[in-house]
Amino acid sequence: MNNVFQNSSAHVVELDGLTELVRGNDARLVATLAPLVRAEDVSLDMNHVHRIDAAGIAALISLYGCARDSGHAFQVCNVPARVEEILSLVGLDHILVTSTTVLPQCCGCEQQPAA
Repeated sequence: MNNVFQNSSAHVVELDGLTELVRGNDARLVATLAPLVRAEDVSLDMNHVHRIDAAGIAALISLYGCARDSGHAFQVCNVPARVEEILSLVGLDHILVTSTTVLPQCCGCEQQPAA
């Protein structure tokens, strides 16, 4: 189940049960988040994602493109060091990764299940 947290600048999306952003999970992620990133600014909480491959990177790029084409922002937050290292190696750390730690449960946000 996905959790969406509203804060003042963007929705923070937490994907429960997603520990690997790899081929097989990539299409599901894009299908789930594309409508949301087309409608508003989104931050994807990557706290539980410990592995990413080329398909996962492509999914993040696709979501970034969907958001940008719609006039919205897409970023990832709470990125584990190993995943951030991989995003850095491909040059996406400056585009996608926010250095801000997002703790949706502690920010006074209203929790809503994602559609």
